[in-house]
Amino acid sequence: MTMPFYIYRCVNEIKCCDFCRQEFEVFQSVKDETLAKCPKCRAAVKKIITGFSTVESKTGFDRRAKDQGFHKLKKVDKGKYEKLY
Repeated sequence: MTMPFYIYRCVNEIKCCDFCRQEFEVFQSVKDETLAKCPKCRAAVKKIITGFSTVESKTGFDRRAKDQGFHKLKKVDKGKYEKLY
């Protein structure tokens, strides 16, 4: 099972180290608590909300997903989608 990664950044750039001044990634279970402090300097940090992306795979992911009953949709108009498979 893979765990998602989350991006954090310091709250106050004056009180943080070089590590948390830039965004840093942490692999965490969705059940883990959100970090409140930088693991290096203990400055306050916040979780950055990001979008997610999916990438079409050339390794057969689409085929395996289809075999498991999933399907792919393509947006054709506002609020209208076409089932590709």
